[in-house]
Amino acid sequence: MNGAAEKLPLHIPLEDARARLRTASLPFTVLFEYADCSVELYAPKITDKQQPHAQDELYIISAGTGTFRREQTVVSFVAGDVLFVPAHIPHRFENFSEDFETWVIFFGPKGGSKPQP
Repeated sequence: MNGAAEKLPLHIPLEDARARLRTASLPFTVLFEYADCSVELYAPKITDKQQPHAQDELYIISAGTGTFRREQTVVSFVAGDVLFVPAHIPHRFENFSEDFETWVIFFGPKGGSKPQP
């Protein structure tokens, strides 16, 4: 087996991620990084101040409810929903509950991936 692969986490329990987030100084904690992929747990308080990112990203809502804005489109979300944002597109969570948190998966090349035809 590849020695580098053995050092990568096989399993990241949500409760472990939440414990790391509670001690973080920012509203997110990076849990996993490999090649062009990273996984975070993100839980903004009151206002989501994030800016567009250099990579495509998926959000998988782990708790809470609210609305999500991607450019001018707004959708409601609940735990279990998946949201997608291409690289460099303005987006943010709005009107979210106090218990809101989401997995964030950044993936692909900087600048974003090209859509499949």
